[in-house]
Amino acid sequence: MNKVILMGRLTRDPEVRYSNGDNATAIARFSIAVDRRFKRGNDGQDADFFNCTAFGKQGEFVEKYLKKGTKILLSGRIQNDNYTNRDGQKVSSVQIIAEEIEFAESKSASSGSGASQSYNAPAEGSRPAADGFMNIPDSIDSEELPFNF
Repeated sequence: MNKVILMGRLTRDPEVRYSNGDNATAIARFSIAVDRRFKRGNDGQDADFFNCTAFGKQGEFVEKYLKKGTKILLSGRIQNDNYTNRDGQKVSSVQIIAEEIEFAESKSASSGSGASQSYNAPAEGSRPAADGFMNIPDSIDSEELPFNF
């Protein structure tokens, strides 16, 4: 099985091109920085950088909605690209082929405005949280919930 899940921010605006032919397919190339959970020794690097490619509808999504700094959740597969360049040298690289891409934060959080979004009127006794999600009121009887606290 070849499956990878990454959460990170785009390091630059995506580069999108379309294939030739009757059924032109979007090909979007971008790079994401994924924070490391722990620092490794004294190398000072706190993130890993991955080159990614999205095809078709995913490529169109990338072109339309993603830009440098956007935080995304990506699932896909790892692909090795081995080839010989024009100078006769063997080159090996790894890239992530994106199969699913989702936003990992709200638009207001990514723009830095900090404004919360309210989709429904808050229930009585509750208030919207600063992150745009609603807080669960303290007055809920936990025995009425379908799960245990």
